[in-house]
Amino acid sequence: MSYFIRRTENNLWHGKFSTFPEDVITHAVSTRLGGVSSEPFDSLNLALHVGDNPADVIANRRRFVQTLGFSPADIVTPNQVHGDKIFRVDENFRGCGCQNYADSIPETDALITNVDDLPLMLCFADCVPIFFVDVTNRAVGLAHGGWKGTLKKIAAKTLLTMHSEFGTRVEDCLVGIGPSIGPCCYAVGGEVVTRCKAAFPNHHGELLIERDGKIFLDLWRANVLQLTEIGVPESNIDVAGECTCCQSAWYFSYRAAQKKNFDRTGRIAALIALKPA
Repeated sequence: MSYFIRRTENNLWHGKFSTFPEDVITHAVSTRLGGVSSEPFDSLNLALHVGDNPADVIANRRRFVQTLGFSPADIVTPNQVHGDKIFRVDENFRGCGCQNYADSIPETDALITNVDDLPLMLCFADCVPIFFVDVTNRAVGLAHGGWKGTLKKIAAKTLLTMHSEFGTRVEDCLVGIGPSIGPCCYAVGGEVVTRCKAAFPNHHGELLIERDGKIFLDLWRANVLQLTEIGVPESNIDVAGECTCCQSAWYFSYRAAQKKNFDRTGRIAALIALKPA
């Protein structure tokens, strides 16, 4: 595991994978610290669709992306719907969703690109951020893996799409599985259990963990397994191992918010971009 958090200016913190080459990409996972939003979105909420003041979200986005060397007008974001659609982004989509949620790329849960300095950004509150880096063919991807997307195998589908679009070799790609709700906290019910068994007929025993009369789902392992199934060496997959529910002082977590009787919460963001060659 090589995931770490470092402090930048203005009390912002970046989660990063040291396995990703810094001369090839810029990437980060945000935390909830250092923004201007009020409770329950306190304070660096980066999502426009959760009921926060849009002006505060745009101010937060500016703070976050400027620490990475970008303008808010550069970022590309989708309208995430817990599906398995993957969208190839080119220069024509720069700025989509940056200031208006209605302008986001519609109904998409993974973005890929081979365009330099074009930052892809997705938002999360317990779901799994999945980063993809193809150093050889200079391409990157970012996927949103909640339980629905994970069981639809969006991680594997994103990488296979990168193979068809950019020539990415699955055995060479570097993958980072970012902070999300962990198997320590993610209790699930009947539908999820049934669908997990169908999606992973040979491995559901290690993904569904019985404890204290409940069943817990390991989303991290589920994403690793679907990637190794298509040929990614496990040594190329880095799992942050940070549970957003346990670490809700650092990350937004819908489950943790519910425990405090909040029906809404903010979103952290994952961002990735290619540096110029």
